[in-house]
Amino acid sequence: MEKRPRAGDGGGGGGGEASASLGGGLVDMLPEALLVEVVGRVGLEAACSAAASCRALRGAAGAALTAVTSLDLSVFPPTNAIVNRILDGNGALRSLTVNCSLLDDSAAASIAKGSLRELELLKCSSFTPYLFAVIGERCANLRSIKLEVADLNGSEHFVICRKSLAHIFKGCDYLENISLKFPLRTPGSVDFDSLVSAIPSTTKVLLLQPVANWQAKKLFPISPSLKTPFSDSLESLSLVLDIITDELVTFITGSLPQLLELCLEDNPGSETDLDTDLTNIGLQALGICQNLTHLSLTRGKLSYSSTFRRVNDFGILMLAEGCKQLQTIRLGGFAKVRDAGYAALLHSCKDLKKFEVSTASCLSDLTCLDLDEAATKITEVRLLSCSLLTSETAISLSSCTNLEVLDLSGCRSIADAGLVSISQLSKLTLLDLAGADITDAGLSALGNGRCPISSLCLRGCRRITNNGIASLLLGSGTINKTLVALDIGNIARISGRAVTVIAKNCEQISSLCLRNCVLITDPCLETLGSVQHNSGKRALRMLDLSYCSRLSRSFLRLFDPLFDPPLFRGLRWLGIGKNVLERRGNSPTVAEILERKPGLTICANNCEMGCRNQCHPDVRTL
Repeated sequence: MEKRPRAGDGGGGGGGEASASLGGGLVDMLPEALLVEVVGRVGLEAACSAAASCRALRGAAGAALTAVTSLDLSVFPPTNAIVNRILDGNGALRSLTVNCSLLDDSAAASIAKGSLRELELLKCSSFTPYLFAVIGERCANLRSIKLEVADLNGSEHFVICRKSLAHIFKGCDYLENISLKFPLRTPGSVDFDSLVSAIPSTTKVLLLQPVANWQAKKLFPISPSLKTPFSDSLESLSLVLDIITDELVTFITGSLPQLLELCLEDNPGSETDLDTDLTNIGLQALGICQNLTHLSLTRGKLSYSSTFRRVNDFGILMLAEGCKQLQTIRLGGFAKVRDAGYAALLHSCKDLKKFEVSTASCLSDLTCLDLDEAATKITEVRLLSCSLLTSETAISLSSCTNLEVLDLSGCRSIADAGLVSISQLSKLTLLDLAGADITDAGLSALGNGRCPISSLCLRGCRRITNNGIASLLLGSGTINKTLVALDIGNIARISGRAVTVIAKNCEQISSLCLRNCVLITDPCLETLGSVQHNSGKRALRMLDLSYCSRLSRSFLRLFDPLFDPPLFRGLRWLGIGKNVLERRGNSPTVAEILERKPGLTICANNCEMGCRNQCHPDVRTL
């Protein structure tokens, strides 16, 4: 008989043992209807974890699964058997997200539920046209389809998926949200021309990746007689292109005047021709879309030419004058735009809530010097790799009393003075200071501050030591109670002492990045796992150990469910990078660990936490 996978695998600290002790007594005496109600309320992972140790809850968990309306299986790659078992008999499911790395057509019947309204298929690699035909036949009421194709070294499945999507469009007449992400190969290799002609006229949200500039101009012609069926209904458009040009922007704004959200990203494969690159004229054309509330214009960091060289303050000023309804602004690669342009956006867009600028070499502290009305409304600020920014910007942003997200990663002149001001923001939940010039004193101020931070990134803050981590988590503030995700990667002086402080004092920590911390050793990891095992605190879900060069070749034994006592029982994602993984003695291989723990993903691709922005298949064997 096939072993039933345990979705939680003891993830709740001591929850498994507690359930086992109750299983032989009180739990068995409770009515089944009550058990089903309880299991339905605690969530899928906790329910499966408890069911693994309690026979009475096992039946209740199975019954509860048949009534689940929303299910997310993206954290780990389930097998066909797991998906079929979880979804079998469920006729109420309306929203489903699945990591499809290990799935093929055998799971098609379980995935294609007639009750579905939202379907998200991630990292697809082995499906044939059969799956898409089944979805088109059975999911007539589907409103949202999101497809992400894994980057395989061959084009077979790539072509199959592209040709098969028409089945979905023909059978699902009520689609409103369509997202199609293919590997970023040569733009134009996807035949979107024939595909888009089948997209329903009901479509409101459309994302295509990658699409060539010449293809995009065909999809959104200005001539009314050539318009696509969804032109009048489309409200949100996202394209990942080879190059953004004035002509393309003019085509889009001319054919989609009612657009509310526009996201354009390009990745030029060679040096861009100044005659065709985006200019101030393209930004002026955006003024036609006066109802625009969300705008994102970025040039990819890995592209040959990383900046828009023909856009300056004048173009941004015209954009600010024409699009005053903007609530979200995201600009990347505008190296010639100065403080006057960015300040104009902050002052003209009265409803602005989210503001992001990256790789802006001319943006200085003057942009945020006098925020006026923007200070009370803005909730998210991301200023990435802006080399001229100093602590003065952080001090200015401390007047934004409703600020929830602050990302200053790559701004290397942010120092302790800025952190003292930031520490008083009472609604701040995410703070990214990667590469900043802060010290242990700054962390002490943050640890004694008012911020309810749940996500903190200190990667590359090289002046930080173990003492700073202790000051952060042992201060009079609440960060040790609210912190869920912590990144202290690439800090040379972080050792096992800091890891022990984190394990003992962070009540909610579930994501920890120790990437390139060269002092981390096997005993450090064993301490981390042991403290969490014995304390009953929330278990780690994600752990990044890439480039931790002092780990032994047998460190993976610590993640083996057969290790005594078993550590890291709730782990769902482990980043190992290029650490040496040859078998040593009785140390298990990656394949053996994954066989014993099917809910775990092990990544050797040096991805960021969770492989969230990567479309490669998950690592199963090495």
